[in-house]
Amino acid sequence: MSDLDRRSLLRAGAAAVTVAPLLTFAPAEAGQTRTKVFKGAFRNADTADWHYLPFRVPRGVRKIAVRYSYHPTDTGAGFSVNVVDIGIFDPSGTDLGNAKGFRGWSGGARREFFLTRTRATPGYLAGPITPGTWHIALGPYLIVPPGTPYKVEVTLHFGEPGPDFVPVPAPQEVPGTGPGWYRGDLHLHTVHSDGRRTQPQLQAAALEAGLDLMGSSEHNTCSATRTWGRHVAPGFLVVNGEEVTTRTGHWLALGLPPGTWIDWRYRADDGLLAQFTEQVHQLGGVAVAAHPKAAGGGNGWAYGYDDGVDAIEVWNGPWGSDDQATVATWHALLVNGTYLPAIGNSDAHNDTQTVGLAQTVYHLDTLSTAAVLDAIRGGHAWIAESSAVDLTFTASAGESTAGCGDHLGAAPDATATVKLDVTGVPGCVAQLRGPTSALGGVLADETGTITLQVDVPVADAAFVRAEVRRTPSAVDPLGNLTALPMVALTNPVFLGA
Repeated sequence: MSDLDRRSLLRAGAAAVTVAPLLTFAPAEAGQTRTKVFKGAFRNADTADWHYLPFRVPRGVRKIAVRYSYHPTDTGAGFSVNVVDIGIFDPSGTDLGNAKGFRGWSGGARREFFLTRTRATPGYLAGPITPGTWHIALGPYLIVPPGTPYKVEVTLHFGEPGPDFVPVPAPQEVPGTGPGWYRGDLHLHTVHSDGRRTQPQLQAAALEAGLDLMGSSEHNTCSATRTWGRHVAPGFLVVNGEEVTTRTGHWLALGLPPGTWIDWRYRADDGLLAQFTEQVHQLGGVAVAAHPKAAGGGNGWAYGYDDGVDAIEVWNGPWGSDDQATVATWHALLVNGTYLPAIGNSDAHNDTQTVGLAQTVYHLDTLSTAAVLDAIRGGHAWIAESSAVDLTFTASAGESTAGCGDHLGAAPDATATVKLDVTGVPGCVAQLRGPTSALGGVLADETGTITLQVDVPVADAAFVRAEVRRTPSAVDPLGNLTALPMVALTNPVFLGA
């Protein structure tokens, strides 16, 4: 505890941080190593979010290796408390938003990592081992008494550096593709964060799920986006991104240039979300609130929806009560005049979690990152539990027809014909929903096909959206179906201008 007592409390425009005393390494001959150790403990729930352990690197170092230990407490409820996350910054600095200093993050997924000029542990960035002051970043998480001690061992390996790391990013467009509907899962994890699949294994699972595209969205690191080009299959698209895992909510920064890192070291109370969503916008990307109603720790969304959020992940993994709560919030925003398009993803981390459950089907001009981002912004998409589900959803009035995310432009005194066609949904029920109630409903036939058409006075419904849910028995198609699991969900069609 004495090490913590000697630390100085700082404030860096975000959550409080502390800094430990500097450790200095003396130079050594090539082939030699030097090791120094930081020790301390996190005991109380009010410990600062970020603790930096500085160490001075002399010239002639070819490799930095870090090993650490702590004692998490298993709650028995599927998560642990007294967790200590870890990452590293180089001499360019640890300032909030300083991407130049960021050299990697593994959260609590690893107990050791290394960096060289040529190679690095997944989650970390290979590159020059620059002389100067480096910082180990510790992120104590869910600390409760009695807390946990920690030990961080830093080993420097001296010698000649290897060749420069050469990034191989994935192409951002699939040549020869044209307009159509394309299936994707943009929230996925590999060994570059806390996933268990390698990049080739994850891509294989995505292809098996019938997907045309997937997202690289590792927690708080950009390392995978620098190497996806080594693995991507012909005709398949990988969209670069990051899951920005703040202590009070997670969000997806999608469509980033390869190697781009977005900072996560702030809380809702810091008022900084808009700064970083704007950074994503300036880079051409979109920001998506991830699993807003998820339980546990910082998984739930403590931010508002007016700080540059472009869309909401309303369906995350197998359908559950948290997804239903998110859809209810999303619908309430729609009713109040705030349209944030809906997407769905699997958030799969390992081979027990199904890639493509859920998946979003996007209408794209071409299979490209730019077109995917446009479809997200416009809501030109619908969500399904698998590629077995196919769906067409339109509204028409006179000569005009509109689909997901579109405005039909019908006159206030007009009547719109709203039509839903679905296949691959045996044992399911569909509803067309307006702002206040179900406007129509029908059960699937014995082949798993649904055809539902309703004439809707434009004055009675500013928008209409569709839901398909699985039912174990006959139900009232116009009744309250919120207890049933979702099978497909569309973005709305707006009937007016």
